[in-house]
Amino acid sequence: MCRVGRRSAPPGRAVTRAMLEDGIAPRKGDRCCMTPRDILVARPATRLADHSTSLTEARQRMVATGQWSASQFMGRRWPIGCVALEITQRCNLDCTACYLSEQSEAVKDLPLEELFRRIEMIFDHYGQHTDVQVTGGDPTLRKRDELVAIVRRIREKGMRPTLLTNGIRARRDLLQELVAVGLVDVAFHVDMTQRRRGYGDEIALNVLRQEYIERTRGLRLPVMFNTTVTNDNFEQIPEIVAFFVRNSDAVRLASFQLQAVTGRGVLGRRDARITIGSVRRQIERGADTPLSFDTAQIGHARCNRYAMTMVINGKVYDILDDKALFNNVLERTGQLPFDRQSRSAAVRTLVKAVLTSPPLALRGAVWLGHKMWRARADLVRARGRVDKLSFLIHDFMDACHLEKERIDACVFAAATNGGPISMCLHNAKRDAFILNPVELKTGGSVSFWNPLSGETTPAPVVLHGPIALRHRVANGRLKSARAASGTRLRTGRQ
Repeated sequence: MCRVGRRSAPPGRAVTRAMLEDGIAPRKGDRCCMTPRDILVARPATRLADHSTSLTEARQRMVATGQWSASQFMGRRWPIGCVALEITQRCNLDCTACYLSEQSEAVKDLPLEELFRRIEMIFDHYGQHTDVQVTGGDPTLRKRDELVAIVRRIREKGMRPTLLTNGIRARRDLLQELVAVGLVDVAFHVDMTQRRRGYGDEIALNVLRQEYIERTRGLRLPVMFNTTVTNDNFEQIPEIVAFFVRNSDAVRLASFQLQAVTGRGVLGRRDARITIGSVRRQIERGADTPLSFDTAQIGHARCNRYAMTMVINGKVYDILDDKALFNNVLERTGQLPFDRQSRSAAVRTLVKAVLTSPPLALRGAVWLGHKMWRARADLVRARGRVDKLSFLIHDFMDACHLEKERIDACVFAAATNGGPISMCLHNAKRDAFILNPVELKTGGSVSFWNPLSGETTPAPVVLHGPIALRHRVANGRLKSARAASGTRLRTGRQ
């Protein structure tokens, strides 16, 4: 039974604007949390008649949930922000905030033909230029030739594959091979929830982050970093941000994901001090400047906040400080694909679109002139080099407290056997997807793949009873439980 609850405004206390910005108060018209039965009967999205209508459908969902505005990306630039394609449930770390289930380690890797079918399904739902996150578990545990084939297939469909990995097995030669077949960018997940030996805190982990960055040098592979914000590392966010600023020539996006009660994670509820607003302020401390997190809108306002900056000579300058200008630019560029691997190509696309409107071009030129004048000394010292660095704050929902409105406005989906579904909802009922037999069609014959044995049978084998976990996994969960109860582990100093 769920014993955790979503933070809300205290009884008898007025809801303030600050509380809304921090994500701790419901807005007018919000729907209540989904009941256990709501979660049980929830199904993946049905396929539309034509993926060209998916943008309209996304816009309608934004309108229905009260999230549609002139600054909304969802339904204007793309029909979905990202789709996670989990190619394995296996992982070589044992994170204290893991979103996998206790049963995940018992599940075999999906057949390659099923993954190819899911890639086709993603395309059928959302079309070209869809961002597909190749993930797991850790995707690098998949056979190398299969991982390469998966990335290649995504790219051949005109979609954009991203590799999400903890980096342990993502060596330079592997990244090089993946780039050759179409990998667009790589996201490294590095933080203290992973309990990597030899690292005492997030600042010490910057050494590892630097190593991962160096692996990508010269590959035309933009780098992103994911950081889970917990009670233990909240105060170190400014130092993490400062590291990303120093490496903005390679790092394009820094994502901060608030700790949630989901999956097999053992951290429990996060402190009340950790909110979208407080994390925003910590990022601004690290960037040493206020940032416009409220200009661009990505899905639901209580799920995501986004800021875009340029870094010149190590100094951060806010790009989204003119909301009206941003809205006008978004209107002109909403349907245009931007090349994330080439800054010059992306700039050309932007400039070409803006020049189609002389008034917009003039306003943009004035804004740029003011910005460059402010940065003139840094521009000289940097010899004209300007790097782009974006920040994303994502507040995943607790598995037992899913808000229907936020699920309906979700921009981050997981590809399941039956279609795409909100990632928060997927994590809340993961076993319902990963333990079900998978139907395979070969020619005119139908067979069923068993996720526990990896065998194919003429009829589906339905799981009954509990699954015996491997000793390593069970032992890891025991250590995590002890840590959560207050017994400190010396993982970083062993």
